[in-house]
Amino acid sequence: MSIRIATRAVIVQDQRLLLVNAFPGEQSDLWCAPGGGAEAGTSLPENLQREVYEETGLRIRVGPPCLVNEFHEPKSGFHQVEIFFRCTIVEGEICDSWQDPEAVVNRRRFVSAQEITGLRVKPDSLAHVAFARGMGYDPLETLVR
Repeated sequence: MSIRIATRAVIVQDQRLLLVNAFPGEQSDLWCAPGGGAEAGTSLPENLQREVYEETGLRIRVGPPCLVNEFHEPKSGFHQVEIFFRCTIVEGEICDSWQDPEAVVNRRRFVSAQEITGLRVKPDSLAHVAFARGMGYDPLETLVR
């Protein structure tokens, strides 16, 4: 099976990180950065702009990479490498009425460094990268839901 490439946005605004819940019907309490699978023939930043808009209604400017995360699901053989980019919002705001056209993301919210400690978030290093402004790499971990 081939490795899937995905892009994710690290958007910190007013010292709060944007997170989404990408489990239809609120099946899980796991939060992550907005983004998704890359399509062939389109640059990673273009893929990320499309995915963030679909999931949040926000238009973004994509900055430099800040984290690489990879995970797999041993039973199915699924393996994904995610490249996280620092991004800024150029248009729009989070609102409850926004509907993800693929009906995957059902919740979105900004959280502070303190609030994120009370949430289940993947990858594990996301908060550190977002709030400490470092660069990170999370080696292969098993997929959780």
